[in-house]
Amino acid sequence: MFDESRRDASPRRLYRDKSKRMFCGVCAGIADYFSVDVTVVRILTAVGFLLFPATIFAYVVLCFLVPVKPGKLYKDEWDEKFWQGVRKSPKGTFSAVKMRFREMDMKLQRMERYITSARFNLDREFRDLEK
Repeated sequence: MFDESRRDASPRRLYRDKSKRMFCGVCAGIADYFSVDVTVVRILTAVGFLLFPATIFAYVVLCFLVPVKPGKLYKDEWDEKFWQGVRKSPKGTFSAVKMRFREMDMKLQRMERYITSARFNLDREFRDLEK
């Protein structure tokens, strides 16, 4: 039952994305981590290779040091978007989650008011008469 490969998997960690790779998946992993288009990262990497030869060494080192992205890192597309938002803007994501909880709390309060009101009892009695 316990999936050993997911034990250390964290959506907040940098991974190489082999499913979108061209060479080793480093650019695709960086693009996923920072929630940017992979083409932009590849272009910046190519420019880095031309301007700073040490970039090639850094890329090769990252190929060996950065782990491969686990197959089921995210549960679904919403989960993936959420974690990309957390990495890109933690404060904004926290505000959005806080707002959603506030909305759910307001709905729950309305429901509690209705259930504890005389209107709820009256509606229930009418439903019982219909049966």
